[in-house]
Amino acid sequence: MIHPVASFRILTVCLGNVCRSPLAERLLAVRLSSLGVGAFEVSSAGTHGLTGQPMEPNAAAQLITLGGDPAGFVARRLDAHMVERADLVLTATVRIRQSVLQVAPTALRRTFTLLEFAELTKDSTGEAADSPSDLVADAARRRASVSGVDLDVPDPMGMPVSVHEKSARLAADAVGTIAAALARVA
Repeated sequence: MIHPVASFRILTVCLGNVCRSPLAERLLAVRLSSLGVGAFEVSSAGTHGLTGQPMEPNAAAQLITLGGDPAGFVARRLDAHMVERADLVLTATVRIRQSVLQVAPTALRRTFTLLEFAELTKDSTGEAADSPSDLVADAARRRASVSGVDLDVPDPMGMPVSVHEKSARLAADAVGTIAAALARVA
């Protein structure tokens, strides 16, 4: 029998914490909740977080379109403590993943790009994992199997709405895959 985790902490990270990471944070929380799993705590931060700022308006509009709610969001800057207490860290890009690991090198086996973790869990049936932690460990073991795949969600900050739409769509698809995989083992 699988026992639900008390609280599995997921941290999403981008640069300013006003576009990609809050969109992923809010969508992941909504998707997990809609799948009936509530043992997850989802938060976000930015390596160069625009502390105290709300979501960027175009990113917020995309979040609403995708079924999320930007209300009350406040950006914050990433620190080592946030990474150390997270059970899973999902970054917008490979470069941001590298920045996270400079802050907290011991987080390597639980830090992935959003698209990388989605790719590693998309065909997951839960056979290799009995818990979210097992799912993360299995993904870490198979990390090298992800090749020939673009692992970055493009930065839409200051870009046209079409870039916000593309970025949000990529993040939303990845979040859907990740939420389903986590729900199977929660």
